[in-house]
Amino acid sequence: MKSKLFVFLFAMWGLIIVGGGIIVTILGPISISGFGEFDWFLASVIKAVIAIFLVVIWILILSKIKNWIFKKEIKL
Repeated sequence: MKSKLFVFLFAMWGLIIVGGGIIVTILGPISISGFGEFDWFLASVIKAVIAIFLVVIWILILSKIKNWIFKKEIKL
């Protein structure tokens, strides 16, 4: 059981690091122009929506991993 818990924790931290890398390298440079003083606002909204979407996907992945680990443990 302990090794499966460590796999889950490793997957969780791996997703956090990968997600942070995606946010910094891909979302960071996004900029919008042509809307005057609302350029920064639109760019922030787009970045926030993408970041929230990534968080939801990360939570779903971790939930699947957790369910897989505990279903295997219950069957034993």
